[in-house]
Amino acid sequence: MSASTTGLEVRSGSRKLRDAVELLSSMRFAIALLTIICIASVIGTVVKQHEPFNNYVNQFGPFWAEVFGALNLYAVYSAWWFLLILAFLVISTSLCIARHTPKILADLKTYKEHVREQSLSAFHHKTSGSLAETPQQALDRLSRLLQRNGWKARAQVREHGVMVAAKKGAANKLGYIAAHSAIVLICVGGLLDGDLIVRAQMALADKTPYMGGGFIRDVPAQHRLAATNPTFRGNMLVPEGAVGNAAILNLADGVVIQDLPFSIELKKFIVEYYDTGMPKLFASEIVIHDHETGEKRPATVKVNEPAYHRGIAIYQSSFDDGGSRLTLQGWPLRQGGQRFEVEGEIGGSTVLTNRDEKLTLEFVGLRVVNVENMSDGANGGGSGADVRKVDLARSLESHLGSGVKTRTERQLSNVGPSVSYKLRDASGQAREFNNYMLPIEIDGQRVFLAGMRDTPAEPFRYLRIPADESGSLEGWMRLRDALHDPRLRDRAVARYVAQALPEGRPELAEQLAVSARRSMNLFAGAEPVKSGDAAPGGLQAISDFIEANVPEAERARASEVLIRIMNGVLFELLQLSREQAGLKPLPPDGVTQAFMTQSVLSLSDSFFYPAPVLFQLKDFTQVQASVFQLARAPGKTLVYLGCLFLVIGVFAMLYVKERRLWIWLQPAGEGSTQLTAALSTTRQTLDLDREFEDLRRHLLDTRAAQRPPEAA
Repeated sequence: MSASTTGLEVRSGSRKLRDAVELLSSMRFAIALLTIICIASVIGTVVKQHEPFNNYVNQFGPFWAEVFGALNLYAVYSAWWFLLILAFLVISTSLCIARHTPKILADLKTYKEHVREQSLSAFHHKTSGSLAETPQQALDRLSRLLQRNGWKARAQVREHGVMVAAKKGAANKLGYIAAHSAIVLICVGGLLDGDLIVRAQMALADKTPYMGGGFIRDVPAQHRLAATNPTFRGNMLVPEGAVGNAAILNLADGVVIQDLPFSIELKKFIVEYYDTGMPKLFASEIVIHDHETGEKRPATVKVNEPAYHRGIAIYQSSFDDGGSRLTLQGWPLRQGGQRFEVEGEIGGSTVLTNRDEKLTLEFVGLRVVNVENMSDGANGGGSGADVRKVDLARSLESHLGSGVKTRTERQLSNVGPSVSYKLRDASGQAREFNNYMLPIEIDGQRVFLAGMRDTPAEPFRYLRIPADESGSLEGWMRLRDALHDPRLRDRAVARYVAQALPEGRPELAEQLAVSARRSMNLFAGAEPVKSGDAAPGGLQAISDFIEANVPEAERARASEVLIRIMNGVLFELLQLSREQAGLKPLPPDGVTQAFMTQSVLSLSDSFFYPAPVLFQLKDFTQVQASVFQLARAPGKTLVYLGCLFLVIGVFAMLYVKERRLWIWLQPAGEGSTQLTAALSTTRQTLDLDREFEDLRRHLLDTRAAQRPPEAA
């Protein structure tokens, strides 16, 4: 290979390097990166970040959920491509600053006094005139004039005259450096305070994300970061009376445990509520235990008022349940079941068995305060009892959601505690339930609300169960048990027939008894609508029976008759259930009628309740927990400094105009001078036209030597 060939290759490689640097430091490349970052930020705002994957499947479908997950759109700000774009933006902007800063600094030092006098006539703003003073007098006057008005000037003496070069507004170009430096500082601060450093440490120290469960203290060392980690941001949940010494850092593929150089003991958690039920103040009284010195330092952490220790900020993030202890009353919804109690704590679980069936009861949450809108017109009318159709976003939401907008006057009231739990079957499928402890008055009737949903993306659908005269579920549960007892149904039918018909009409009594027995068996789910079909039960079964056996023209009449018969038999069944419990019969008044109406609807909907048991909150001992966010953020200072630079830079570029002025003074005879002046600026504005006109007037007015021109 010849030397000339080698030289060509070196020059070719050098050219490619220059081209790459030129591209990286170009404005179009930086704008393209900023555009991608803006689009990614919009995605990160619209798409909820760090949600369970099942939520995204429900929202986007299986295919697109997988595609978006592969692009890391569920954790945009920690995605590798987002961090890579930020890094390229830092490099691009830094190269841009490095390229232009020497030129800008050199330009700030120069006055460009070497401009030829002939070129002044090519400027947009120019003037000329004769001065009745010598060149030296004119130079002295103009020097004082420019100095008083903030111009920095330099004079160059030439053979045929003097060229005065002046400049003003040089901070405009400094604004360019400040604005671009701000982008670099903010991006570097974001990279430092993101999980990039955490991931780098994990890669260098052979750390891996943890995807299991259990206690934090039992997490192996390969999933833990040292207390000397220079930057992190994680969460810590500390129940009242407990101590925490490690934060949890959420990553896209799991979590890592961040050990701390101190422990946090939560002495007391304080929470105050607005009338709407929203928290207006929550704070934590803590004691910080330093591991190295043994110091115990008390502190109070409030929202926007963090505590600091060893360079780590302790923020009050939110609050949660700290393991409240519950006692639940189990009401079996299948025939032959026995009532029972179960105890547990929030976050725990217990196994329920019934012969071959096994369910896992998971205690999800306890909410002690539920402030709801209980105005008369808030519910929009209707019973809303159908557990298949009731949606909080519609008819019931005005009662159960205190944030709902209604056209009626709001009447906010605390309706008492509620408990959330899950029932998980042997295959791992789970449904979530949310039941209120106390009855709530809706549509003039006191009812217990038992909610359920199949997935977290769905709203709760509520079954309304009427409260009896003592405010409990006992009355409805006794009626339901009696409904599933064939002997009691037959006795109720006999009592109803005996009261409905006069004596001496055996043929009508037998016919009425058959109709009553058929309606009760259909409603109880003891008889299928058609031979071979399953017995659904409830009002749906009666409706299906009428559609299958009654001509369309007679269905309305038949439906009215069957429902009236069924209601009468159910009332007798209610009285029989009370007799067995040793209670007095209920009087046939309006209160009893309202109870029966809601009971019929609730019994009908209970056939669609997807659980063999309903749990009611019987007793609880609340344990509060505080959620802290712990952050060691060295990049925060850079971000604040970058924001300051950005404000200064934008202000300088928008509101400071760089102007350069050249004045050529040439002798024009005894005691006179010929003046030629020109003004140059980066932006042409109307204000500049007025400024130059005022400046021209004072330059040519020899009588204004002691009078400063007006500032433009």
